Amino acid sequence: MPQPSTDFGEELRKRRLNAGLSLTALSAAVHYSKAHLSKVERGIKAPSRDLARLCDAALQAGGALIALVAAPTVGAPDTAVASGINEEEWMMQLSPDGPSWFQPVSRRQAVSVGAASLMRWRTGGQGPVSAAAAGGMLEASRSLFTHYRRLGQSVEPGFLLPGLIAQTHTLRELSVHADSRTRRRLLKLGSRYAEYVGWLVQETGDEQAALWWTQRAVDLAAAGGDRALAGYALVRRALVTLYQDDSEQTVALARRAQNGTLPARIRGLAAQREAQGHALAGDRDACLRALDRARPLLTRQEDDADTPVIGSMHLPDSVGMITGWCLFDLGQPREAAEELTRQLARVSPEAVRTQVRYGVRRALAYASAGEIEQACATTAPLLDAVAAVRSATVTIDLRRLAHVLGRRSHHASVRQLAARLGSLSHFPAS
Repeated sequence: MPQPSTDFGEELRKRRLNAGLSLTALSAAVHYSKAHLSKVERGIKAPSRDLARLCDAALQAGGALIALVAAPTVGAPDTAVASGINEEEWMMQLSPDGPSWFQPVSRRQAVSVGAASLMRWRTGGQGPVSAAAAGGMLEASRSLFTHYRRLGQSVEPGFLLPGLIAQTHTLRELSVHADSRTRRRLLKLGSRYAEYVGWLVQETGDEQAALWWTQRAVDLAAAGGDRALAGYALVRRALVTLYQDDSEQTVALARRAQNGTLPARIRGLAAQREAQGHALAGDRDACLRALDRARPLLTRQEDDADTPVIGSMHLPDSVGMITGWCLFDLGQPREAAEELTRQLARVSPEAVRTQVRYGVRRALAYASAGEIEQACATTAPLLDAVAAVRSATVTIDLRRLAHVLGRRSHHASVRQLAARLGSLSHFPAS
């Protein structure tokens, strides 16, 4: 939880007075009450990072106020969980009443917990798979992957993860029995499956497991001759730190993924992530420069036609959408809402998860800009979809939205949303 900060309060008051603003004027600019701001300035009340961003933008502090509000101490993403594991056995339990689990273990561990007594089948003693059979499996798996990604837009991750994990295992095992060219193709496609599993696992709220799957994706890609996915893994790790509100690590990881030897798309996605990190820190100029680098990289057509596209396939203008995202973190909620509205109009209605992700942020932007009725009108149609896709990352913004609207509880529209918004804000359960 944020703590009261005398340093922040003193700096806020100094900059407010230097700008010639009264507490009333600053209150109108950031849409926090005069009493709240007064308590923050006196070190009685803790400043949230959202308030710091709004004040930083209103007073043109260039990130100085944001820097005085400590981000949560989470440390860099730890990938140690991804190393040293003998993946001879993948164990998965599917429960008829919903809860299921997946666990990679060594063969010795599997035997020790009694897995040897379960139904098993092996492929290790068989001869090579014919080129026609392997090629047919490859094409079927590519088509299936496209369908999985579409389904992932409208259902919660738990419905898809068992099938995706099983398919990843199948591609990995089949590659052992295929000719060298087909083997590389099977492993590269398997790496895309594993990367997508990692993303969906993050959507369940399990960041460590998400990083484990991202590393599996890197390993599979490297075994198939694709070293570039290691660069994209840095972009994925930077997404974890972004949602942890760690601007420094987000920027550092994203910059490492902009090596000139990597494909243009990966560098473009990394530049976007870097922009989001700079926005968290309140550095508008660095943010816009990173977005300018991203656009030409993401418009290049150099993706490997043999493997699915890396990153989102549902954003017609990725840089435009991320610009709207960044404007909010830069303390410009009104401009953010306008840009997000323009971009969301271009997203397919079938891309429900994407609509929810950026729709909730648009509602948060409206609320932070003081447009409470518009925020509620934007939020209400999203709630059924929020419940359907169950996204831990979306829930982060949903909680922020509930907090901002909670300060306006006298509004009838807010009262109508309060109960359901509160219940949805508790996913994933702590």
